Amino acid sequence: MKFIVVLERIERVDQFIRLKATGSPKDLAARLGISESAWYELLSTMIALGAPIYYNKERNSYCYKEEVKFVCGFKPKAK
Repeated sequence: MKFIVVLERIERVDQFIRLKATGSPKDLAARLGISESAWYELLSTMIALGAPIYYNKERNSYCYKEEVKFVCGFKPKAK
């Protein structure tokens, strides 16, 4: 089940980042219901998966260096 929880968190973080509304690392961890150290672990996982994330101090939010969106799941096979 832990894998599903991680995927759900990544999807939520992706949404917050695209909205440029993550807040500080401490704020984001609180929004996700996890510790700040758990947030940094999740961030490392996202970066390892190729997420071009950086922290923008002026916006006080994590941002993507380029436009991306996390996608994980199954799609119907094309006929």
